[in-house]
Amino acid sequence: MNCASGHLTRVPALPWRSWHKRKNCRCDVSLLKGKETMPNQVITSLDQVSAEWLTTVLTRSGALAQGAVESYTVETRHRELSANAKMSVRYTPGSQGDLPQRLFLKLVNIDQEDEFFGPSEVNYYTRDYAGLEGAPILRCYDAAFSAEAQRYHILMDDISATHVEAATKTPTLGYGLALAEALARLHAHWWGVDRLTAGGESIHSAAQINRFVEIARPGADHILANCVDQLAPHWPQAIRDLFEWHPQAMVERTADGNGFTLIHGDVNAGNVFVPLEGDRPLYIVDRQPFDWSLTTWLGVYDLAYATIRRWPVEMRRKFERPILAHYHAQLLANGVTGYSFERLWEDYRLCAVINVYVAVEWCRGGLNEETRHIWLPMLQNVMTAFDDLGCGWPAPRSNNPTQREASEQ
Repeated sequence: MNCASGHLTRVPALPWRSWHKRKNCRCDVSLLKGKETMPNQVITSLDQVSAEWLTTVLTRSGALAQGAVESYTVETRHRELSANAKMSVRYTPGSQGDLPQRLFLKLVNIDQEDEFFGPSEVNYYTRDYAGLEGAPILRCYDAAFSAEAQRYHILMDDISATHVEAATKTPTLGYGLALAEALARLHAHWWGVDRLTAGGESIHSAAQINRFVEIARPGADHILANCVDQLAPHWPQAIRDLFEWHPQAMVERTADGNGFTLIHGDVNAGNVFVPLEGDRPLYIVDRQPFDWSLTTWLGVYDLAYATIRRWPVEMRRKFERPILAHYHAQLLANGVTGYSFERLWEDYRLCAVINVYVAVEWCRGGLNEETRHIWLPMLQNVMTAFDDLGCGWPAPRSNNPTQREASEQ
């Protein structure tokens, strides 16, 4: 296959260790048969994919009621945490059903050196929101996870012809409202400690919360040792202080389960797909928490994460209350009760501070110069929100004189 030319040629499918390094490579596999793959077996390389396998999984999913996959073409890509293949599918004459024409196959190695992915993303598409009407989740036709093989795969719709990453557009109030609606739909489905318990989930323990914070702590030390000239004068001490009081505030909040839900945890604009024109329907993808990530937390954290870290400060200041008000209204519309907007606002302030950990974690192994353009503006945005929202609470007044003096002026 000549990847540079982009020409379609009939060649054997590329094994994992070859094709995962190539980008935008295409081949026609209409006459090829991959290795025989049993149902529910994890796909780890493209040579396991065949027209027969596609026929099997599409039939099992209900998308193919009659007929078979006749052939398909493949375009492969490699991302930081996965390898992907876009497939254009042709069916035998007379085939019936939904007959998806464009599919997206995601192949993931769960062993990321000192970190691991679990089955969260497979559960996201196949279990956690099964049957939830209007969920902002792509249709999934097949998925499997293997801890033994340290791999998983997901076969879903390819929407690249109609949608783009939200990161390619300037955020707007309309986008924020659409995102609030989508997240409220997901969050309400798992709202509260009783629902979480019934679904086999639990609110994080103090040990889990402290592990999350301690993962990030070295990053703060590296940044404060090298970048104080890039921070407002009072921020270094505020950052040191919050590492002392804020984790306990997180732990204390878990005493009341109202507000907690199954979160996505990484609603960055690269994980949200929006229409080429307009804001709806949007889709949220790539729920891939590490083994130390927050997974059951305050739902409003997903919104705080989505807006505070990367939105322009003035835009965030202008739109955050309308977006939060809409999110709250949508929670109520989806059946959430007993959760006031005032409580949501306080939870938002608590979650705003968590984004400090997110920003400094980029440097936990040392000052990361290669990604400075990401984490430094992120930290500056978060600390600006820290000031705007008065996030110095609930630090003990006696232990936070800077905050005490500011509040008494």
